[in-house]
Order: sequence, then structure tokens, then C-alpha cells
Amino acid sequence: MSESLNPTPETPGATDDAAALRAASFERMRRLRQEPRFPGGPAADPAGSHHERRIRSFQPRRSRVTAGQEDALQRLWPKWGLDIDGQRVLDPGEMFDGLPVVLEIGFGMGEATAQMAADDPETGILAVDVHTPGQGNLLGLADRAGLTNVRVANGDAIILLREMLAPQALDGLRVYFPDPWPKARHHKRRLIQPDFLDLAAQRMKPGAVVHCATDWEPYAEQMLEVLTAHPSFENTQADGGYAPRPAFRPLTRFEGQGLDKGHVVRDLLFTRV
Repeated sequence: MSESLNPTPETPGATDDAAALRAASFERMRRLRQEPRFPGGPAADPAGSHHERRIRSFQPRRSRVTAGQEDALQRLWPKWGLDIDGQRVLDPGEMFDGLPVVLEIGFGMGEATAQMAADDPETGILAVDVHTPGQGNLLGLADRAGLTNVRVANGDAIILLREMLAPQALDGLRVYFPDPWPKARHHKRRLIQPDFLDLAAQRMKPGAVVHCATDWEPYAEQMLEVLTAHPSFENTQADGGYAPRPAFRPLTRFEGQGLDKGHVVRDLLFTRV
């Protein structure tokens, strides 16, 4: 008689042990995600479960933190960093000693942010990201350049805008090279959408400028369409199109790599009316 093709069933004890190991591993990973990577530094999940998030301003990323970035986080986070926990309302004027304040959402490794802060010391930059190496890098750049007009915020910019800023708190908004979410089924995850602009408009002073930049042409087209249609914003360009890259926005390494590949970078500047 031929042997049965059915696999030998596992014993109940072995199945239970494997399930217990998987559960323990999951619990360890959950705790690690919630614990700060650096004592006194940015929290792993600052808002926790306090606030639902229909829109997210970021896609979480993990990568290695260098010794210099770790040193900057440990030394400078208590002075220049803040977690977006949704539990308090910030006073940007007090934070920056009365300077006008621009919110920058997503700053990568911070080179462009540090350059803009150095070139315009009379403007405070509240820079938001969740990329720990970038947070440490920006803090280190600001420290070495003697900059006092940069603050680094960790977490979801939507919660910052919605829960932690008062109406008309901002003098500008910058969103440079946000995740384009290129697949059609993911377009709803793009940041620049009507709901986001409704929220941003409430936090921006009349005359404040929202400045977006992208090298993804379909996203640029969507940005232009959504901003043009929004009643709270007016295009700075008389022809209703894209703007030339303003001199104050530095050319980043990321942007340079895209230009080398033939990408076309689009800038959009719209005024809060």
C-alpha cells in the first residue's frame, strides 16, 4: 500500500508552543516600537492612541543613526526638539522669540532646512519629520552653524496642525517633495488634498504662502488642480501655472539626482487670501 499524501498533523503541544512564541515576539516588537530609541530624545509614537488619524503626513521609515546624529539627539533634543503628542497648544511666537514662523513638513536629512534658516535668520522654521537620522542630522547642522531659528518636531504634522496650533499661527507652509504615492489606489494617501488644505488654511495668516515642490509630474498636476480650486488660496503666478524655483529654496542632493535623471521639478506658490 502506498503511503498517504496527507502531511502528518502537528501535535497540539507543538502548535500551542509555536503560537505562544509568535505572540511573545509580536509583543516584544510592539514594545520596541513604543519605546524611545534615545532616552530624552524623540518618542517612538508621541501621539499614541490619543487621536485618530484619517490623514497621515508621513510614511514611517527606519534606518541607521550615526554616532554624530545620536549625539545631537541626546544633547539638543531637550532644547530644540518637541514631540507631537496632541496634548497641548504651542505658541510659535514664544518659541521663536516673536519671529514669523514657517512650518516645513518633511525635511529629509535637513540640509535644505538648515540652509534656509541660515539665509533667513529673521524667520523661524518649525520642521516636522519622523525620520530619526534626519532629525539628528538637522539638529547637528543647526548646532554647528549657530542657528537659533530652527525647531524639530517629531510625529504627524496633521495632529500638530489640528490639535497643537492656534488659528492664524503660521506665516508660511512648506511641503517639499512629499511622498507621491504613485499607484492609483494610493492617491488618497497623498498629503496635498482638499481636507488638508482646509486645515492648513485655518492655521495660516492672511498673506502667508504655501510652497510645494515635487518632481513627480502627475502629483504636480494634482497639487495645481487642488490648490487652484481651493477658495482660501490664490496662485502667485498671473498665468495660473507653476512658479520658477525661488532662490530661497536650495537645490538638494535628492533634487539634483532627479534632475540628472531627467525629472522636471515643479514649484507651486499660493497665497492664503
